[in-house]
Amino acid sequence: MKVIYFFRHPKVGHSMHRVFRTLLQEMERKVQIEVYDMPNRGSMPWDVYKNCWFTFKRRGKNTIHHVTGHIHDVLMALIGVKTVLTVHDLVFLDNVKNPIKRCYKWLFWLYLPIKIADKVVCISNQTKRNIISKIKTDKLVVIHNAVDPIFTHSEKPFNQEKPVILHIGTGWNKNLDKTIEALEGITCHLRVIGKLNEIQVKLLKAYKIEYSNVCDISDEDIRQEYINCDIVNFPSVYEGFGMPVIEGQQTGRVVVASRIEPIIEVAGDAVAYVNPTDVDSICKAYGKVLADAVYRKDLVEKGLVNAQRFSVKNIAQQYVELYQNLAKA
Repeated sequence: MKVIYFFRHPKVGHSMHRVFRTLLQEMERKVQIEVYDMPNRGSMPWDVYKNCWFTFKRRGKNTIHHVTGHIHDVLMALIGVKTVLTVHDLVFLDNVKNPIKRCYKWLFWLYLPIKIADKVVCISNQTKRNIISKIKTDKLVVIHNAVDPIFTHSEKPFNQEKPVILHIGTGWNKNLDKTIEALEGITCHLRVIGKLNEIQVKLLKAYKIEYSNVCDISDEDIRQEYINCDIVNFPSVYEGFGMPVIEGQQTGRVVVASRIEPIIEVAGDAVAYVNPTDVDSICKAYGKVLADAVYRKDLVEKGLVNAQRFSVKNIAQQYVELYQNLAKA
């Protein structure tokens, strides 16, 4: 059985490549694969045309074609062949205010791709529910993201005097602003991965937070950041999945995360939950984590167990079964 994977242009972002990279290494043991990146990074009509033509020329007979996310519109080049589409979230639709753009994205990024695809993989039940609320379909199946095996349990004494708090991502949904407010008066070092904007820098200074910041780092560097930290901070207000939760748990770190879906689905009972819109809730969670060693130990142990659900072998097998059933159909 052969599977062709189509990825967005790498300069749009490496997150999807990263999610699938180790998965594909495992898949190569069971299926023949080819991997292609789109030639154009934009979403203007010319970009869509170029990407669709690129995709069309690489179609194959007796082949499963898997569009791994974001470039949903290239499904138009795969009419008539067996296809799988992975949908990570609907932020491309939920976060659009302009009614014309929203209509365009609903048609070409959601409605038509789902109508064309044979199977649509949702990375969480929350994404599945979100799609069903907009389009009635029986093509949806939930397969979670796999955690990269480079993340392994790494023992580290908890730094009680000045814990390192790792915060990954500085976008609007990552809720860094409220984290900064919540940490006022708490002795810690906030390690932020991602480009800080002017407002965030001003807040860090205003609330007198000791921090450091780094951008555009390698996967190995990211792995080391988890090892170096004491707590992983993830109070997001919107997520399609929440990989840092699992990566933190797999490393053996305490995770502070939002009590929202799909984070609840992903994290289980193995994180310190917070209300992401309530600074006091975040502050109280940190108070408990810092003061209670037994609580921290319990979260770490539960996290290591929970992370096993997302092993590469487990997730790869789910995809193989999906492909096999589609090939027989």
